[in-house]
Amino acid sequence: MGLFTEKGTVIITCPKRLSPFLEQEIKELGFQTEETFVTGVRINGSINDCIRLNLNLRCASQVLYRIKQFTAVNADDIYKNLLDHPWEDVLEPDGYFSITSNVNNPTINNSMFANLRVKDAIVDRMREKKGVRPSTGSELKGAVINLFWKNENAELFIDTTGDSLGRHGYRKIPGQAPMLEALAAATVYATRWDLKSPFVNPMCGSGTLAIEAAMIATNRRPGLFRTNYAFMHLQGYDEAVYLKEDALLEEQIMDVPGLRIIATDYSSRAVENAKKNAIAAGVLNLIEFAVCDFAATEIPKEPGVFYVNPEYGERLGEIKELELTYARIGDFMKQHCGGYYGYVFTGNMELAKKIGLKAKRRIEFYTSTIDCRLLEYELYAGTRNPKPETTNLPAAGPNL
Repeated sequence: MGLFTEKGTVIITCPKRLSPFLEQEIKELGFQTEETFVTGVRINGSINDCIRLNLNLRCASQVLYRIKQFTAVNADDIYKNLLDHPWEDVLEPDGYFSITSNVNNPTINNSMFANLRVKDAIVDRMREKKGVRPSTGSELKGAVINLFWKNENAELFIDTTGDSLGRHGYRKIPGQAPMLEALAAATVYATRWDLKSPFVNPMCGSGTLAIEAAMIATNRRPGLFRTNYAFMHLQGYDEAVYLKEDALLEEQIMDVPGLRIIATDYSSRAVENAKKNAIAAGVLNLIEFAVCDFAATEIPKEPGVFYVNPEYGERLGEIKELELTYARIGDFMKQHCGGYYGYVFTGNMELAKKIGLKAKRRIEFYTSTIDCRLLEYELYAGTRNPKPETTNLPAAGPNL
């Protein structure tokens, strides 16, 4: 069996706390999961399977195919165990490769040294077998080999991805305090949205949440925006397999009649940037953008989802102003979003108390190193679509 068709252990990694949503995605693609852990999911599959995973997953970071397990006490053991691996069957002799690693071994205080020993073993083997050696560097533009080494247990993977899947590739203008696209997609999955009813996203910033919602509803996959993956630089790569999977991305896009996704922000610049990002994602016609204070956002009569990601005082804004903003968000949801599910994504639970509503669910997430929650509120039916609220209280700024 060839490198691309032989079944083996595949680890799909993701940011912390996204694995339940990643598992859901993997199962929907028809794969059986063997283990789900804090930062990933394990399945059995081939590198050809990895091609499909890379093109379709929204919540993933890397798709890793394991090629070797061994015991290594120190870095010399890494070199010795990898020197006899048939790298000439994995890498192009005149190609380019990079080494990445996750190292926790008492003999190593700099993971770059472990990377160097992996690189040395590969280069020495290739030079011996082929008389030439591939070039190497830190850019993830070619083949990528990944080392996982904890204590004396070492595993070596082919990273079939390269640059992280967490960035979906359409966002050209990120704006202030941007939410990672993979995280945004996971939080949309975490809501009770049925992908047909209204999705209302005030304080939209650069538009990430609204764009991800539009992509999920219409089954547009991140692979639509990317043309280079690490698997393309391996020995035995069959472009026809990739092109077949790539063609499916266009074929599976769905039309959702009557879909309303509304995104607003008080900053005209933020809305312009969000529109540019929506154009790049191919969903501008699916999102109704407007420049206004969040309290002037149109709330359609048909119940749906109201989702806001306000500042939370870690990087932007003043706490006192934000307390007023969070209180206004709570008032607005109570008064104008009856029948909806309301969602507030925040990394500041003290500010969240100012909303003045009891959350039905508190779903745990991380953004960067900040412990966050997606708070869910079940909002009872009431009057909607009043005249826009006028107030002298400060408006919230863009966060995505």
